[in-house]
Amino acid sequence: MAATLADVAAHAKVSPATVSRVLNGNYPVSEATRARVLRAVEELDYVLNGPASALAAAASNLVGILVNDIADPFFGIMAGAIQSEISSGHAGAGAGAAGEKLAVVCNTGGSPERELMYLTLLQRQRAAAVVLTGGALESPEHVAAVSAKLRRLAAAGTRVVLCGRPPLPAPEPDTSAGSRAKKGRGGADRGTATAHTETASPAITLAFDNRGGAQRLTEHLLALGHRRIGYITGPAERTTTRHRLEGHRAALEAQGLRDDTETERLTVYGSYGRTAGYDAALELLRRSPDLTAIVAANDTIALGACAALRDRGLSIPQDVSVAGFDDLPFSMDAVPALTTMRLPLAEAGARAGRLALDRETPPPGGVTTIRAELMARASTAPVALRPV
Repeated sequence: MAATLADVAAHAKVSPATVSRVLNGNYPVSEATRARVLRAVEELDYVLNGPASALAAAASNLVGILVNDIADPFFGIMAGAIQSEISSGHAGAGAGAAGEKLAVVCNTGGSPERELMYLTLLQRQRAAAVVLTGGALESPEHVAAVSAKLRRLAAAGTRVVLCGRPPLPAPEPDTSAGSRAKKGRGGADRGTATAHTETASPAITLAFDNRGGAQRLTEHLLALGHRRIGYITGPAERTTTRHRLEGHRAALEAQGLRDDTETERLTVYGSYGRTAGYDAALELLRRSPDLTAIVAANDTIALGACAALRDRGLSIPQDVSVAGFDDLPFSMDAVPALTTMRLPLAEAGARAGRLALDRETPPPGGVTTIRAELMARASTAPVALRPV
């Protein structure tokens, strides 16, 4: 029997009205209460009042687009391209091609609870498709909860696309006695089919080559003769942060320049904002006044770093070279123009929109990696150009 709203309320030890407020998002509740209700929803697999068979197939014209921060051009460009493709009204072959769709942008603010809440609301609305953009939170509990939620969405007929996000991890195999008995009753062929269903990813994935791009960016600076390179990165718990930092350090290691203590000392963590880049650049200069280059984990951080260097009376690139990542629209117009790794954000977003509506054939295996392109501009130069 399907769980009811009253079951969720009892499980979370709150009133049914509170559960309704959390799921509808129309009344403020505390974060602790919201988290408890969403956990109960997950544990009871609550979707809608009524039989679960009502969700046999997605039926609405709603498409959800989840972003961490719509004010960040990185997410805004992808969301705009996804929405334009979804709202274009093209009619093509396939179950998802049924004219125009209503695209709704869900701004999570980087909150894992809000991400799960939006996925729950989209499941309750029987969304035709869901697109998740950008890096994921590296919390085992949250990864498991999101993966489970996306599997339920896919099982109900919702198309799930990850854009600029790493593939979902394979689920842990169920080794319980009940599971083994169930497979045993079905014979070998049935057991194999069941295992395939349990391990198949529910999402089509367009992943960005953050590691490879970051490695090529640092290799560019190394080729210019830089050896004292500071690195400004984002929040430690994000996949994008880790992958880009790993690429940077792989380039140093390949040149025999990686010393774990020194490399960590020349790494400053923060947010993906301009202010964080400004403060981090000043901290790097305090730690290592002789550094000749700064690599930023995105272009917005790089702009903040450039401002800090100018305020300290340093010239770019004569005194310190600066490089970013993403190639956001302002990068070319910065003074000097910013060296960066270009990610085709608009193209990736448009492709995600087509995949969400089954207007494009998914890549083999459901996963493809989008390569970043080096855009070498005036903010980086050989160390030899620095005044003696």
